[in-house]
Amino acid sequence: MSSVVSNATALPINDIPKSWTFTSKLPPDSVLPTPADSHKTPRDQIVPRQVRDALFTWVRPQTVEKPELLAVSPAAMRDLGIKEGDEKTEDFVNTVAGNKLQGWDEEKQEGGYPWAQCYGGFQFGQWAGQLGDGRAISLFETTNPSTGKRYELQLKGAGLTPYSRFADGKAVLRSSIREFIVSEALNALGIPSTRALSLTLLPGVKVRRETNEPGAIVARFAESWLRIGNFDILRARGDRDLIRKLATYVAEDVFGGWETLPGRLDDPDKATESAPPKRGIPADAIEGPPESAENRFTRLYREVVRRNALTVAKWQAYGFMNGVLNTDNTSLFGLSIDFGPFAFMDNFDPNYTPNHDDFMLRYSYKNQPSIIWWNLVRLGESLGESIGSGSRVDDPKFVEDGVKEEEADDIIARAEKVIMQIGEEYKAVFLGEYKKLMTARLGLKNYKVGDFEDLFSGILDTMEALELDFNLFFRRLSLVKVDELKTEEARQDRASVFFYSDGVTGMGGEKEGRKRVGEWLGKWRQRILEDWGDGQSVTNEQDKERMQAMRRVNPNFIPRGWILDEVIKRVEKDDETEVLDRIMHMALHPFEESWANRTFDGKVYKGDADEETRWTSDVPKLGRAMQCSCSS
Repeated sequence: MSSVVSNATALPINDIPKSWTFTSKLPPDSVLPTPADSHKTPRDQIVPRQVRDALFTWVRPQTVEKPELLAVSPAAMRDLGIKEGDEKTEDFVNTVAGNKLQGWDEEKQEGGYPWAQCYGGFQFGQWAGQLGDGRAISLFETTNPSTGKRYELQLKGAGLTPYSRFADGKAVLRSSIREFIVSEALNALGIPSTRALSLTLLPGVKVRRETNEPGAIVARFAESWLRIGNFDILRARGDRDLIRKLATYVAEDVFGGWETLPGRLDDPDKATESAPPKRGIPADAIEGPPESAENRFTRLYREVVRRNALTVAKWQAYGFMNGVLNTDNTSLFGLSIDFGPFAFMDNFDPNYTPNHDDFMLRYSYKNQPSIIWWNLVRLGESLGESIGSGSRVDDPKFVEDGVKEEEADDIIARAEKVIMQIGEEYKAVFLGEYKKLMTARLGLKNYKVGDFEDLFSGILDTMEALELDFNLFFRRLSLVKVDELKTEEARQDRASVFFYSDGVTGMGGEKEGRKRVGEWLGKWRQRILEDWGDGQSVTNEQDKERMQAMRRVNPNFIPRGWILDEVIKRVEKDDETEVLDRIMHMALHPFEESWANRTFDGKVYKGDADEETRWTSDVPKLGRAMQCSCSS
């Protein structure tokens, strides 16, 4: 959720504190070893090539003519500590368009300088070689003094880099609008995500995709843009020294120190029964018996695994699908990252994938937890030598020379055992978070054995069979009073609130639908009576409190595919840029009952009541379960 930072302490983008920690601690591309070397190189000579023995390349954004700022996220401005109104200045617009280099002294040819990361990745399960930031260029890091959070600001669509491969380094307005909105929407829902500060149109830039499209830049930010692919490329090239160096950077500079990482479970073979892992363990401490001894690199791996388990649980609970969960799109920080053909679930279908190129359904809704684990195993393989070394991790001979042939079996066995144990931990963390979220979404205070089968699986099976809308179901359930469900007849009558206005499109039609939903409502009602009342009844006050609690976790608005398509058309075809501010406002306040003519942050928000009603009502029949391509 966004932090509320006083505008009195906020600063213009020129004055917010800036750092370049990533580039100061990790090795650059030797072809352009210094910022000055990159800066004096003509921009059109920085083109795609293989980059070795490096984690990044110094590269400035391509300058653009007459950039037009279309929208900013007020929440992002606050969280970065940027003063409200600064977005109207020329310096702000030129910074987020890539025309102004913050921190660089042109006269002295020194200072902080932009960069693009080198990484690889497994795409659809196959090794794809060097990938990297092919159109994303990071400008600087900034630490908000009010919150102490450090973010890395990056421009997507900022021009060619050595990692652009066969692409053009550009981004189209269509995909930029989608990323701008969903980044902030996920954060507002409490789902860890990279963020979006601004959306800038490039009037003079036409981008060739399926057709010629307008170009754009999204200024986006994150605590870290590192992903599993950063380690993949190093492992593929056998660069064990850089693997160790990058892992150390992640632990010390991204996560705040080795001692912040989670230690060994009390019983790693019984993850669901173990207490949460302890932290504050010294960097050189070794935990566990020799055959599964855990050193600090194991603790680093555990941190990445646990973070991703929590995030994918949130995706599943809120029906979000990334669409392209390759290892280069899996964040080490546990963020939702790199938004291409993403979607929120409409009518519930566990096999649904928003990516129309995903013929094997690899990245479908139901597969997301197992695919994230598959990706995490690839990270385990990259860190496997360090994990498997156990107590010898800092032995000078091991550090210098690596694994001797006679030691290999022991190291492999230890690494495999530890990774599989952490796999059980992944499942436990995922299920624990998923149960917690679903319990809250259903308006229950406590999870009870039987809820998973009777309530969670029961309603999901019913939604799938009847083709009911996933998120509308939970929001509408939060408006149902327990008093309205006293009899089976009443429950079947109330069931229609969950149906689309065009009727039940799934199995059995409306009659069967009323029966199935009515039966489920009976089980749900009994659990509400147990949790909020005395098992027999609840007071009006108790039920009102339950309904309010549900509305705080069940969004009224989510940026669905059909809504984003509509917004894209209105901006592209009709130059109706004001709609971007309205959809962003709703995305930043997703749990409200209404928005227009209400006060937010001390200001009356005008909005558009008719538009809001349309966007929070039934999904149009042709707008359900849409798919799109990776082309962006």
